[in-house]
Amino acid sequence: MEQVQHRKHPNYLAVFLGLAILTAFELGIAFLPWSKRTIVLLLIGLAVWKALLVGLYFMHLKFESNRIRILAVAPLPLAVILVVAVMTEWIW
Repeated sequence: MEQVQHRKHPNYLAVFLGLAILTAFELGIAFLPWSKRTIVLLLIGLAVWKALLVGLYFMHLKFESNRIRILAVAPLPLAVILVVAVMTEWIW
C-alpha cells in the first residue's frame, strides 16, 4: 500500500490578502501621471506576480513534483510572445 503524505495547507487568507494588496497597488499605479509605457510595464509585472501566487498556492503547484510544474510552465513562452506582440502594436 502507498503511504499518503500529509502536507500542511498554505495560509489561504494570507495569500488572499497579498493578492488584494497587489490589486490595490495596481489601482494606484493605473492613475499615476507617468508615461503609458511605464504604467503598462508595471501593471504587467504585478499581474505576473499575482498569477504566480495563484498558481503556487491555490493550484498547489508549490507542493507538486517537478513534472507537474513543467507542464504548468510549458505554455508560458507562447503567452509571453502574444503579450509582446500586442504590446508592440499598441505602445511602441
